[in-house]
Amino acid sequence: MLGALLASGAVACSSDNSGQLNAWAGSVCGSMRDPVGQAQTSLNDTGRVVAGEAPADLQKRLGTDLGTLSTANQQIADAISKAGVPKTTNGAGLQKDAVSELGQAAQGYQSIQTKLQALSTSDQAKFADGLKGIGDQVQQLARLSTGALAKLQSGDLGTAIAKQPGCKSPATTSASGASGSPAPAASGSPAASGSPAASGSPGSSSAPGSPSAPAPSGSGSPAANSSPSGSPAPSASPS
Repeated sequence: MLGALLASGAVACSSDNSGQLNAWAGSVCGSMRDPVGQAQTSLNDTGRVVAGEAPADLQKRLGTDLGTLSTANQQIADAISKAGVPKTTNGAGLQKDAVSELGQAAQGYQSIQTKLQALSTSDQAKFADGLKGIGDQVQQLARLSTGALAKLQSGDLGTAIAKQPGCKSPATTSASGASGSPAPAASGSPAASGSPAASGSPGSSSAPGSPSAPAPSGSGSPAANSSPSGSPAPSASPS
């Protein structure tokens, strides 16, 4: 009899905990869906090549993208913070680490935006070098935010997150009705691949998501033949 009662209690506790985790995941995924999408769009835009784009226009466009990435990472951090501590092993630690690292990423993007805006566009070679340095930092921040969100996607908490439509990758959910992986760590992640990482060029054969930066061409147009360097931001499987 005692064993049966204990077993019943364990089942009830487990079921209740599962419900709490699902509620937590639903709150977080619902709140972060828009900022995750905005971050992905901005990351993709940093790799977009616009033929004949003037350095000043490229600087302005990338600055806007970095501002969006900063805001999106902070909004995701706020969503995780407001959801409270998830009812799972070391839930408080997982929440604290994710919020802290996403906040660091948000501040980092803001700092890089300031550096970008300070670059002179009058010398295309120097501008290209400056963009490469900025791109390297963007990649580091991409890894930071990816890692922060990945911490939430293990064990029971990861299972709860995987069930939420708001945390599924749009590309995955549209493929054969598959449940897919949570968007925070996949293609919808604020840390998905794509960053102004090097001195690529319009028409260059750089990988998707790599940046375009003007290099001297003698004609005043942002055209160069150099290929991007540095490794791409990771495309984990969750700004």
